[in-house]
Amino acid sequence: MMIMDKVKLKFTMAAGKILNEVLSFIVFTVLDVLDFLLCYTYRVIDFIVEAEWKSCYCSSAKQAITTSGTILVSESKIVCLTSSSSRNKLQLEEISDTLYTRSSLVSEVSKSTLKLENAATTVKRGTMCSTFTVNSPIVEMLQGKIGGHKSHSVPRWSDCDCKTCNAWSNSCKDSLFVHVDGAKGMTENVQENVIFIHGFISSSTFWTETLFPNFTKATKSKYRLFAMDLLGFGRSPKPNESLYTLREHLDMIEKSVLEPYKVKSFHIVAHSLGCILALALAVKHPGVVKSLTLLAPPYFPAPKGVQATQYMMRRIAPRRVWPAIAFGASIACWYEHVSRTICLLICKNHRLWEFLTKLLTRNRIRTYLVEGFCCHTHNAAWHTLHNIICGTAGKIEGYLDMVKNHLKCNVTVFHGEDDELIPVECSYNVQSKIPRARVNVVENKDHITIVVGRQEAFARELEEIWKNNSTTSI
Repeated sequence: MMIMDKVKLKFTMAAGKILNEVLSFIVFTVLDVLDFLLCYTYRVIDFIVEAEWKSCYCSSAKQAITTSGTILVSESKIVCLTSSSSRNKLQLEEISDTLYTRSSLVSEVSKSTLKLENAATTVKRGTMCSTFTVNSPIVEMLQGKIGGHKSHSVPRWSDCDCKTCNAWSNSCKDSLFVHVDGAKGMTENVQENVIFIHGFISSSTFWTETLFPNFTKATKSKYRLFAMDLLGFGRSPKPNESLYTLREHLDMIEKSVLEPYKVKSFHIVAHSLGCILALALAVKHPGVVKSLTLLAPPYFPAPKGVQATQYMMRRIAPRRVWPAIAFGASIACWYEHVSRTICLLICKNHRLWEFLTKLLTRNRIRTYLVEGFCCHTHNAAWHTLHNIICGTAGKIEGYLDMVKNHLKCNVTVFHGEDDELIPVECSYNVQSKIPRARVNVVENKDHITIVVGRQEAFARELEEIWKNNSTTSI
């Protein structure tokens, strides 16, 4: 009887897998066609509303001529930006190739007609300007940076224009929104600092509405707690021309937290995408990190001979309709225009969704997760997803080696056993690179409920981590 049950279980699982693959092929083929059609639809609407043609990443490469500066390109990567007027060279992070190399049935057919046009990369020497072939939207954004243009504070027609999403546009300060709690004062009353970094399409409320109210008075009298909205999310700036690279995110964290609050040493707590920023920040400031706590770190070591960026994209966005969270990630990662449509429907109208949520639940639940999910622009989400999660895939191993060999702080990793977006194996992958890292797998918890729903218990765990890793006052 047990043997028969096992056979039935295996048959059911195999049938379910085949059904998932067949449905996925059909659904994503339809989405390929839909994204292709939406591309031209948005071009027309953008021109009508904004009086300007807007390029996208499914556009063919074009020759860009710059007279005010030079953009150096190596294959598909932006190497640096040089301004001839000021003689300053601005180093840029690599632009992820996943932005414009996402194979699909429609894209392969359309690109084949332009193969000869897009194949050549030409650089004219001995002239006043440089000519080269590179993706159109990157050229437009970088030309804005060369010219020293200010960030566009006016939201695009498809983005939300409410006061919450655009509070930054009325401020003279070009810094992130930072929620500060705990010990008061600049340095005299502060013994420890903790920096919380949220994940993708989230905000500081992921921490401030869950953990912050559950820390003890003793903790809040000693620790100064920082939770910021990352660049492009929540109430932080959402510049239209930003490429949302790793360098830009780190620079804004330093300019908004470390420098103005005179933070000389700190603990880090990070979730999902925030773990990548946490590792990069720790490597950049190796002598001042007291502890590193990572929740669901997205670390997928790429097999030899496989491009890390593409491998990462296919792991987090596998083009499958099930599980649901993987389906959502696949739409966000593979479809520039479908995901823009979703942002148009959800993010631009987030006040309506928040109202409906409160109405249907009779105000019995708080809507901070809805607010965090909705308060961003498509430009910010699209570039952050590709340039941070996918684009840094080849760098994470180096960051982990640096933490292992050059940082003395303890590393603690938490992961939900039922996480269907970032599997538990990722945390064990981190431990394989940093043997001293302690991995805690929490039963019956997923990517979100690793914090939400167990905030009191997690607050106690964090307090214990900080206590064991505290040294001298700052």
